[in-house]
Amino acid sequence: MVTGLVGRDLISINDFTNEEVECLFHLADEMRLALRQGKQLELCRGRDMATLFYEPSTRTRGSFERAMHKLGGNVVSFAEAKTTSSAAKGETIADTVRVLEHYADIIVIRHPWAGAAQVAADYARVPVINAGDGSHEHPTQTLCDLYTLRKEKGRIKGLTVVLWGDLKHGRTVHSLVYALVRFGAQPLCCTEPDLYPPEALVERLRTDYDHVLKKIEPRDLSSLIGRGDTDALYIAPFRPFQLRLPDLGLSVPIGDTTGWSKAKKVDAVYVTRLQRERMRTMDNGQAKYLALNDGFWEEIKRKKRTLIMHPLPRVDELPYQIDTYPRSVYFEQAANGVPIRMALTALLLGAREMEVSKTRKGTLLYEKAENRCKAAFGVECSNQSCVSRQESERRYIVSAFNILKREPLVVSCIYCDSEAYPQYFASSEWHQGTLENKRYYPAHSFMKARIRAENLVLFGSEEEAQRRGFHPSKHVAQGA
Repeated sequence: MVTGLVGRDLISINDFTNEEVECLFHLADEMRLALRQGKQLELCRGRDMATLFYEPSTRTRGSFERAMHKLGGNVVSFAEAKTTSSAAKGETIADTVRVLEHYADIIVIRHPWAGAAQVAADYARVPVINAGDGSHEHPTQTLCDLYTLRKEKGRIKGLTVVLWGDLKHGRTVHSLVYALVRFGAQPLCCTEPDLYPPEALVERLRTDYDHVLKKIEPRDLSSLIGRGDTDALYIAPFRPFQLRLPDLGLSVPIGDTTGWSKAKKVDAVYVTRLQRERMRTMDNGQAKYLALNDGFWEEIKRKKRTLIMHPLPRVDELPYQIDTYPRSVYFEQAANGVPIRMALTALLLGAREMEVSKTRKGTLLYEKAENRCKAAFGVECSNQSCVSRQESERRYIVSAFNILKREPLVVSCIYCDSEAYPQYFASSEWHQGTLENKRYYPAHSFMKARIRAENLVLFGSEEEAQRRGFHPSKHVAQGA
């Protein structure tokens, strides 16, 4: 069957099925060959791309614009859009994209607010691609990462990838974890507790993929990467509290490793810089790069199969000496951005169609659950950088949540996936239109198990519930 990517948005890596990603990779192979042969494709002649970047970018914006030009299309570029577009005058994201849809056939947006890309997709009538939204996701970088892994290792399934460092603020890691699990790889987290992936991501992996994100003990790392069958290493920088491994002279953090048994091998290590711009002022002041001494890198260079990956840009976490190591593939990752984004653009604009093999069984592991809450009053996303928390955008968007866990009651923001903790809840149907039967319950009440997600109404306080015409139930008084 033909993939239905035309007109679609790419906001999360989970917006595409495994089969669709594989089709995109096959087309990227064609684009890569055309680039090597110096061919100028005309698939998107007469089409226009708007690159709307509210944050600095070299690789992502450059590769998107290069990709569109190689497809024969045109680019309307808004670099530093925060100061060079009408956003400097207070224009909202919705208004900006509703204007740009008249100037372009596809919009690529990068924004410091998590969930901004989703807002753009909600209001634009042309395809929207998320080029990074705050600390939320960066799906096209993950496509580059997966494509590079596949090219270098011949497969993704069965690989073991160490995610090492700032796993909390790094949006590339968040998208990558989902993709690795979906394609049958094993991600391992080696970090200190404060930099562990967000709880919402961990819980979603458990509920949607039946996958428990694993941690490894720092003392095990030397034996894992010291094996002859080690294939790749993904390292991120850390804050303090470090333990020295005498085998490699490697500094790693002390963290909770409960429930994890020693892995047999590691196939990749992914290195990323400390995301200082997304950390709180206090954390940023305490942050330090992980010191990886020359002895560690010399040991890595002796491992002929170990991949060193990094989404770039790098600062101090990756020495220039390692660039000559034949398995350092971070510049290949950047180069692969052009054919990947050529393929993605061509598919979304309908300039090319790809077919999923009819003989393959479906490999999609993720399906969007119908777990959207009916309404939320006085409940806010816990992420202060979420688009739903910004005054300029709250004039027209409404906070909305999916159920993450019922016990205890935790919901996740539809824009950035971060958690929220409503204090009270009610049902939209139990009262049957009769005011005296409109009751609300405390968050810990067992009654929430009896309410379907689409009927669940959330409140941040008793005052908010009463303002909406609900009355306290006996469970509120009894604390049941």
